Amino acid sequence: MFAARATGLVKLAGLCLVAGVLVAALLFPVVGGMGLASNRAADTVDQTSGELTKAELPLVTTVLDMNQQPIAYLYDQYRIPVPSEGIADTMKAAIIAIEDKRFFEHKGVDWQGIARAAAKAGVEGETTQGASTLTQQYVKNYLAFVVGKGEKEAYEKATEATIGRKISEARIATQLEQKMTKDEILTGYLNIVPFGNGTYGVGAAAKTYFGTTPDKLTVPQAAMLAGLVNEPSRLNPGAAVEPAIKRRNTVIDKMRENGAFGADPKVAEEKAAEYKAEGIGVVPDLKLLPNGCVGAGDGPVYGFFCRYLLDYLEKAGLPVDELKRGGYTIHTTMDPVATRLAKEAAEGQVPKDQDGIANAMAIVEPGTEKHRVRALAANRDFGNNADAGQSAYPLPSEVTKFGTGSTYKVFTAAAALEAGVARLDKQIDTPATYTSRIYKGDRGGYTVKNAGTYKDKMTLTEALAQSPNTAFVILEEQVGLNKVVDMASRLGLRESMNGVTTKGEPVKPGEQSQGETIKNENRGSFTLGVGPTSILELANVAATIMSSGKWCPPTPVEGVTDRNGRSVALKEAPCDQAVAPEVANALANGLGADIKTGGTAAGAAGKAGWDRPMIGKTGTTEDHWSVAFMGATAHYAGAVMTFTDGVAPQVICNTTPPRLCGNAPGTTGVFGGSVAAPTWFNAMKPLHEGKEPTPLPPVDPRYR
Repeated sequence: MFAARATGLVKLAGLCLVAGVLVAALLFPVVGGMGLASNRAADTVDQTSGELTKAELPLVTTVLDMNQQPIAYLYDQYRIPVPSEGIADTMKAAIIAIEDKRFFEHKGVDWQGIARAAAKAGVEGETTQGASTLTQQYVKNYLAFVVGKGEKEAYEKATEATIGRKISEARIATQLEQKMTKDEILTGYLNIVPFGNGTYGVGAAAKTYFGTTPDKLTVPQAAMLAGLVNEPSRLNPGAAVEPAIKRRNTVIDKMRENGAFGADPKVAEEKAAEYKAEGIGVVPDLKLLPNGCVGAGDGPVYGFFCRYLLDYLEKAGLPVDELKRGGYTIHTTMDPVATRLAKEAAEGQVPKDQDGIANAMAIVEPGTEKHRVRALAANRDFGNNADAGQSAYPLPSEVTKFGTGSTYKVFTAAAALEAGVARLDKQIDTPATYTSRIYKGDRGGYTVKNAGTYKDKMTLTEALAQSPNTAFVILEEQVGLNKVVDMASRLGLRESMNGVTTKGEPVKPGEQSQGETIKNENRGSFTLGVGPTSILELANVAATIMSSGKWCPPTPVEGVTDRNGRSVALKEAPCDQAVAPEVANALANGLGADIKTGGTAAGAAGKAGWDRPMIGKTGTTEDHWSVAFMGATAHYAGAVMTFTDGVAPQVICNTTPPRLCGNAPGTTGVFGGSVAAPTWFNAMKPLHEGKEPTPLPPVDPRYR
């Protein structure tokens, strides 16, 4: 007994000392030789109290599709700020009763509370509670969760049991009481404090636990929330029901003692008993807000677009960390109809759980002022469970490590048209085998063969439709490899050519980009599309061609507004005229024959019932590890790539559905016209319903 009292007396003395120091610090901010340091401390106090009066809290960023429907939320702290009038009196009464019953009487620091806590410690030898006012708690929570972003080190610093911290906290609280009304402080506190389960502030807490808004909180609901701020993890009502109810009932008793239920003791007691008799009342499944790209809407379908959006905004000056705190509204270009059609088409050709094979599609809307990304989808669901056929890699937008085959012949044709080396109806050579003396192979010259049987000569239009390899290697020689590589970049493969190596890895300092390596090593195989390629960029190539040669960055953003509704400027690349409109229009007409009889995509187009003008080009890599199709109308441009996404690349066999079948010589692989093209047509056919067919642009006679 003596030991307990002795311990209590020590605590009493300590609290008295703290109280004395606090009084001195508040009354005498500048003392003797410590004046300079104290003045600096005072400046910090002034700055913090000034920030608290404005208190820009971490908020949720909302991502909307083109129809203004949410597809994702991004946040570090789930918070829904509400004004004072949006908070029920029951909530205000509950938090005051349990945390600071003299809130409306003190000036930021409750000297009576400190003395009372000290006396209790001295008599009972217990740890003190209740000496920190709501104003001081507001300061502490602001420093921990706004300034410190909720990080462990910041929280520990904001709550450390030192005299220095208590002095600073008390001084800020005192200043705050001079700058804000009691109601403003109470509202600020209720908007900032954590309530557990990732929720911050009473707005998010009311929705999470009760599926309601804070202005409709009942006494039991408000009491439970007020009780949570003490120990939100231990008192989690979603898991620890009994402790949460016990704490809630304690708050109800404190509310009764504080006069919240009226002055008549009997009536107040009856009301308290009635409130305490209620059950926990939380919703069966806590209404936690989804966070990240597997978020609102349909994350497994929309996630690939969301992932690209975040990467795009990072480069445009809005990093993810800022998005998770800034409370932005992001208006995107995503079309949910196009996205679902692309997803269904991709999965229809290659099931989501097909081992080792990805089938991805990108859809971009052509335009001379903006190229809007309407859909990014894949046969895979977006997510982290590979066993369930999910992938978190940005399959439709990243630069894959595989090529898209003969789609690259488009760049050779464009360069040849621009240079006057070829014209649409002019005959070009298409020998069965051709050995280049300009490009070097393993045994001197570079020898290339055709994959099928062709006429010795055909027009450029016929060559684009039927895709003989030799014709385009010859054209590549005549135009010059460097011009063809540059054309690929100009038309849209900007990241694919300039941002990655020939292995598809981001270029590091001192390394050469894919385009530089191809030029420096004089790789004649470039026109056959063997290098790493982005599906989205390939779709944007088609959009550039259908936009009269006008390249624009494939943007997922329509606009961004901040928490106050003001427009946010983004650092987006400007559009540029990649090629002359006449060259683009001629190229479009040259690519219009791929869906006609003899074209590599004719079978897929016919099976889909396609009946409108378009451009198109299939592609198949020599090893059959990947195939592709790019195509466009005046309304939509798109690209599809089917490729191996397992640990070890293998031949994709031409079966239904496609499957991996090793790399044995003579293995029959899939073609762009048999998987990638059907995916494109199955998505685009319904997407174009109701839209008027638009003819391809006229051709300048110089290119005919």
